[in-house]
Amino acid sequence: MQSGSETALLIGLALPFAGAAVAPWLMRRMGDRGAWLLALIPLFAFTVFVSLVSTVASGTSVRGEVSWIPSLGVTLAWYLDGLSTAFALLISGIGTLIVLYSGGYLHGHPQHGRFMSYLLLFMGAMQGLVVADNFMMLFVFWELTSIASFLLIGFDHEREASRRAALQALVVTGLGGLALLAGLVVIGMATTTDTLSGLLAQPEGLRGSELYLPALLLILLAAFTKSAQLPFHFWLPNAMQAPTPVSAYLHSATMVKAGVYLLMRLNPAMGETAIWETVLPLFGGATLLVGSVLALRQTDLKLMLAYTTVGSLGLLVMLTGFGSDLAVSAAVLYLIAHALFKGALFMVVGILDHETGSRDTRDLGGLRKAMPITFAAAIGAALSMAGIPLFTGFLAKEAIYEALTHDSGGWPLLILLVAILGNATMVAIGFAVGLRPFIGRQRETPKHPHEGPALLWLGPVVLAITGLLAALLYGLFYRTIADPMTTAVAGSAFANAISPLPHVSLAFGLSLVTLAVGLVLYAAQARLRGGLASVFGAGNWGPDRGFDHVVAGLVRLSAAVLRIVQNGRLDVYITIAFITTAVVLLVPMVIYSELPSMPPFPALQLHEWTLVVVALVGLYSVVRTRNRLTAIVSLGIQGFAVAVLFVLMGAPDLSFTQFMVETLSVIVLALTMTRLHLSPTDHRPWNERLFDGSIAIACGVAFTLLLLRVTQNPFDASLSEFFNANARIIAHGRNVVNVIIVDFRALDTLGEIAVVAVTGLVILALLRIATPGRIRGRS
Repeated sequence: MQSGSETALLIGLALPFAGAAVAPWLMRRMGDRGAWLLALIPLFAFTVFVSLVSTVASGTSVRGEVSWIPSLGVTLAWYLDGLSTAFALLISGIGTLIVLYSGGYLHGHPQHGRFMSYLLLFMGAMQGLVVADNFMMLFVFWELTSIASFLLIGFDHEREASRRAALQALVVTGLGGLALLAGLVVIGMATTTDTLSGLLAQPEGLRGSELYLPALLLILLAAFTKSAQLPFHFWLPNAMQAPTPVSAYLHSATMVKAGVYLLMRLNPAMGETAIWETVLPLFGGATLLVGSVLALRQTDLKLMLAYTTVGSLGLLVMLTGFGSDLAVSAAVLYLIAHALFKGALFMVVGILDHETGSRDTRDLGGLRKAMPITFAAAIGAALSMAGIPLFTGFLAKEAIYEALTHDSGGWPLLILLVAILGNATMVAIGFAVGLRPFIGRQRETPKHPHEGPALLWLGPVVLAITGLLAALLYGLFYRTIADPMTTAVAGSAFANAISPLPHVSLAFGLSLVTLAVGLVLYAAQARLRGGLASVFGAGNWGPDRGFDHVVAGLVRLSAAVLRIVQNGRLDVYITIAFITTAVVLLVPMVIYSELPSMPPFPALQLHEWTLVVVALVGLYSVVRTRNRLTAIVSLGIQGFAVAVLFVLMGAPDLSFTQFMVETLSVIVLALTMTRLHLSPTDHRPWNERLFDGSIAIACGVAFTLLLLRVTQNPFDASLSEFFNANARIIAHGRNVVNVIIVDFRALDTLGEIAVVAVTGLVILALLRIATPGRIRGRS
């Protein structure tokens, strides 16, 4: 890649984040005119990606990288082929129109700048996601899209419904993000690569690995949550609480297709297996049917489009996993067509809501004269959604039926029937949104209907015209966009041959059947709505309600656990800590047969026997005394004995530290005990003494066995040699112990100092608040 193109690409990827930083200030200073300036950001990225189309169409992938985290070998690496370039064009191209549309839709909103900032942040994250080559870069941008969408969905944060929808989307897609991270780690373990280009260069390496199944399950979980596949479909319709520009961008053209992008990207490496070609069509087909049925029962135009978006995502997943190049081609054509007509229709619904005050299909009608430009854009998008000839939707539908009728058998036939039913619903909903509000008699609406400003209707008009021109110029469209994208997904060269003109074939016959069924559903939608309402009832069941129950259950479980582990009693905390310590040390040694062999008893000299006797006397005093103060002083005797032992072993520095710690501990504890007004004696019942003593013995035995096991291993002197060799050279100190403490492990020492300081502050606080009767020991 030439340096000039590389620089332009980097600028195009970075500008949305810079725009997000200045958007609030710019919108405050310039008002709606700021939208025109901000739209230049995605427009610049669009021109950069357009300049790469010819290179990618010729079969040459565009790669490059810049250093990101050099110490870990992580780079910002990009990989542009037919798939990523097509997605980047959709993101930047539609993003340009959405920025302009937002300028008109949120005209006068006090938080207009904040919204633009979130929108550009999401745009930058989505662009980074589809061009990412490095696994870490892919994951970071994947998660950033979830965070940005959370901010956009919850933009109207004063409404509870918006907050709930944003949290729900974040939880579901965040779960998928964790699955993606784990899946990428497993893929890296199976293939020893950390880039998508490296993975695609050795596709058989992953399919032949024993880690293929866990990697597949994790990737499917990530894709299904992001692209709202059953049973995770519920978050997408709820996300319609967001402003309409968000729905038109995130929930039709970009974010919800991130999961589909992931599946398409990994199809050459993970496809062509029985489980891939079973799970994807099964879940995709079920999602298509569920989304289609639920769309028919809606009266809110946005919810109609939302549920058909769920169905369309299911159709894309189903085709991606069908297992043929023809099906992949159909998925590619439908993805592009869907982004164009669904983005346009969402913006049309926003105009209707903005200019009439309603988006309920029962309240709208006869608006074609009052809103002629909006009507033209709406009918163009609706015709494409219905799959009428001369539109990209027709190309996609013909390709779908061509792919599904190419193979015979029960499984392809079943998938074909599901596709016909789903596409028929698309016909009905397309006309219900793009035609019904504009025909018939004009009805009374909350606002007097009139055409919106140019910032509103420019987007849907451009998208509707693009959907028409792409089909009319199908040769150019195939060569530059569709064929390179299909080739990247299928893993082999492919050339489309679908014409936008009607032609006698089985696929066209099925298109006519689909259109006829769709028109019947369109005409009978009101009656179907009543029947579906009686079947589904009040809707107090299903995954959406289940999500609330799961969240409520987690809250109750957390509260119950908190009452146990955070009950406010220090003795319980200490008991749990020591039990955990004993279990963690003893259980692994027993399970893995790592218990040490008992060493012979050493021949001690007189002074060493003296220290042992002193320590035992101190231990006996601690155990037998019933006076707390005496117990504290006796505990210090053992510490002093250990400090003397350090002196005899040639460690005066360590001995001095031990003397200081023991002395300070005894003094502080003694002063604290006298100020807390505790009972002077400890008369616990025998069962408590037995329980606490057992824990103490278990911890002592555990540490003793661990130390014995460690000392019986061969001594590795490499670390000692390193410190001896470098203490004076690097840290300029002769005392190796001091150098280790204050230089080599300075942060550790700082942490210890911080712990001591915090402990001292806590003790001081206890002493200040302690009054007779307020703090009592266990008696």
